[in-house]
Amino acid sequence: MTGLIQVYTGKGKGKTTAAMGLALRALGHSMRVCIVQFLKKEGGSGEIEAIKKFRGIKILHAGGVFPMRRAPSEKERKHLRKSLVEALSECENIIRRGKYDVVILDEINFAMSRKLVNPDIVIELMKIKPAGVELVLTGRGAPRRVLQEADLVTRMEEVKHPFRRGVKARKGIEY
Repeated sequence: MTGLIQVYTGKGKGKTTAAMGLALRALGHSMRVCIVQFLKKEGGSGEIEAIKKFRGIKILHAGGVFPMRRAPSEKERKHLRKSLVEALSECENIIRRGKYDVVILDEINFAMSRKLVNPDIVIELMKIKPAGVELVLTGRGAPRRVLQEADLVTRMEEVKHPFRRGVKARKGIEY
C-alpha cells in the first residue's frame, strides 16, 4: 500500500469523526491502526469508546488536556508544551517503526494553531513517514506549511450550527 498524508481541518464539525471512520475502514481490511489523541481528556468521546471494543486499534492520549472554556494560564501552557514534545517523540517512534498501517494524530493541528507545538516538528514527522504508513492529522487551524506537505486536505466548513442557538453538545452526536 502507498501511504499518504491526510489533513482534516477547518472550523466545521466532523474532523475527528472522519478520522475515526477511516480507522474503522482500515480495521475492516485487517490494517493496524494507532490513534494518538492530543489535548483531549481520556474517555467520554463516543468514537473512542466504540473503537476500544475492537482489537487492532491502539489508542494513546497525549499532551494533557486543553481547557476549552478558558485560556490556559502560562503555567498550564508550559506544562502542555512539555507534554506535547514528549508525546511527539513517542509519535516519531511509532511512525518510524512502521508497525501501524494508519497513524492518526487527532487534534495535532489545533495544538499547532495554539502555538503549543512547533509545526517544524510535525513536518519532520510527515517527512520521516515510511512509504506504507497512512498519516492523518486532524484539528482546526492546520498551518499552511502542513497543508502544502499533505497529499489530501479536507477543510470542514461550518455553514450552520445549533450551538449558535444555544444548543449544547449532545452525547452520542457531538461527543
